[in-house]
Amino acid sequence: MFQISSFKNMDCIFCKIIKGEIPTEFLYKDSDVVAFRDIHPIAPVHVLVIPVEHIPSVADLQDKDTKLVGKLIMIAKKIAEDLNIAQDGYKLLFRVKKHGGQEIDHIHLHLIGGAQLSEDIRPVS
Repeated sequence: MFQISSFKNMDCIFCKIIKGEIPTEFLYKDSDVVAFRDIHPIAPVHVLVIPVEHIPSVADLQDKDTKLVGKLIMIAKKIAEDLNIAQDGYKLLFRVKKHGGQEIDHIHLHLIGGAQLSEDIRPVS
């Protein structure tokens, strides 16, 4: 499916999913991006949209990645439409590094919806 040489971090769980080492059902996949359901959903719809290229976080993006980031957002929009949550709305969320709540060092866009969502962003005590 993808060239092994395109993976910088062979221990990354998302890279393993992309390579097929960890089975998952893809909602979307092409040579640049894959999307699949989060295994710990926080809403009825919780999908992760990730680049095939291993980029650790938004903080590591470069100018050359501008088109890729736009593609992540457009694919999330399409999946929201396909899953019938676009009409009522949804959230798109990038978590960046430790203080932003990022748990896996591979950039990923969360598509969250299917219910009214609260705002509970606050410092950890």
